Amino acid sequence: MYPYFDKKFIFDSYSCRVNKGTHKALDRFRLFFQKASKNNTKTVWVLKCDIKKFFANIDHFVLKNILQENIYDMDVNWLLEQVIHSFNTAGQTGVGLPLGNLTSQLLVNIYMNKFDQFIKRKLKIKYYLRYADDFVIFHTDKQFLETLVPKISEFLKRELKLSLNMTKVFIKTAASGVDFLGWVHFPNCRILRTSTKKRMLKKLNQDNLSSYLGLLKHGNTHKIVEKITGSF
Repeated sequence: MYPYFDKKFIFDSYSCRVNKGTHKALDRFRLFFQKASKNNTKTVWVLKCDIKKFFANIDHFVLKNILQENIYDMDVNWLLEQVIHSFNTAGQTGVGLPLGNLTSQLLVNIYMNKFDQFIKRKLKIKYYLRYADDFVIFHTDKQFLETLVPKISEFLKRELKLSLNMTKVFIKTAASGVDFLGWVHFPNCRILRTSTKKRMLKKLNQDNLSSYLGLLKHGNTHKIVEKITGSF
C-alpha cells in the first residue's frame, strides 16, 4: 500500500515516509522561512497548529470511506477494516488508532492527506509543512493567517471529525522563536527546546551518548555538546 499512497501525498508531509522524517522537516522549515522572508528582508509570521488527541480521535468510518475511495479490491478493504476495528480509544467505539503501529503510521498519513490537499488546493497555501499532527504555515501577512484558523478548524471538524488543540495554536514572528518538532527556530539558528534539553540530560548515559550527539548536530548546540561530553 505504501508506494501506491505515497505518490498521492504532498511533498511537504514528513512523518513516517521514506526519505522524509524529522531532520528533513527541520531543514524545510528553515528553507520556507528564507523564501517567505526574501532572505530575511521581510517580517514573516508563522501559524503553528496541533490537533487535539490526534491518534485517539481518528474516526473509523471516515478512514474507511477514504480507503474505499482509493482501493477497489474488496478483500483488501475487508482486511483493513479488521485492522481498524481491532482498536478503540478507551471508553469510545469507532474512534482511535494504536499509537506507534506501522499500520497506524500509514493510515494517519492517508487520513491527513485529505487535509493536506485542502490546504494546498483549496486554500492555495505555498509555505506549509506537516509532521503527523503538527503543522506550520508561513506568511508575511498576520491577518491572513488569522483568517485561516477558523477555515482550518471547520474543515477538520466537518471532514475528519478532528479538532485543533487551541491551547497550542499560535501566530508569531519567526524572529521571536517558533517551537516546532522539539527545536525553537530563529532566523539564523535553532536551539533545543528547554524541556527536550532537560529530558536529554536526565536520560543521558554511555549507551545513548552517540545518539544524542547525532541529534545535536542539527542545531546550534555547542554549549550543551560540551556539557554532555564532559560528563564522561
